[in-house]
Amino acid sequence: MAQEFLKGTILSTLAGLSTVLGAVPLLLFHKHLGEKVIDSLMGMAAGIMLAASAFSLAGPSLEIGGVLRFTIGFLLGAVLVDLMDKYSPHEHFLKGHEGADVKRLSKIWLFIIAITIHNFPEGMAVGISGYTPEALSVAVAIGAQNIPEGAATMIALMNAGYSIPFSLLITLLTGVVEILGGIFGAGLILISKGLLPYMLAFAAG
Repeated sequence: MAQEFLKGTILSTLAGLSTVLGAVPLLLFHKHLGEKVIDSLMGMAAGIMLAASAFSLAGPSLEIGGVLRFTIGFLLGAVLVDLMDKYSPHEHFLKGHEGADVKRLSKIWLFIIAITIHNFPEGMAVGISGYTPEALSVAVAIGAQNIPEGAATMIALMNAGYSIPFSLLITLLTGVVEILGGIFGAGLILISKGLLPYMLAFAAG
């Protein structure tokens, strides 16, 4: 169990740090890139995450725990993300403001909060998958979708007038949240392996 915990932690760390890979190319040029580029990058990230959820999280959960445990975990995960979307202040480029007290925060920071909110459960997914044979595929998939997310974050901050070092730091910190999620998820399964099918489905949700 301790070995799986370590594997989940290491993989979630690598996946979280991959956000910086998306930001690195932007260090080579300062060209202003608009919201259409950000939308394209986020669409790419969403597609990769959807595939990881379906094939590397939902499948193993069904195999290990059956339909009932999968359904319970999946619904709990979906409800949690929905509550986070409703009550945490953040910004979607198409939907606009959501959550409380959004008037106090600029649009760019609401967007960064949105990225950060979704990085924690993504990190949980990688950490939890450390106890399954699909661990590497989950980490690679989520790490891959973090690359366009990192690029989108970097572009948004640079377009808002922030310096390159500061933009890079914030991009890195959004990835650190994913590492914390990985440690949390792997730690839960370390406490009780019986939670594994529920948590895999929870992460998929």
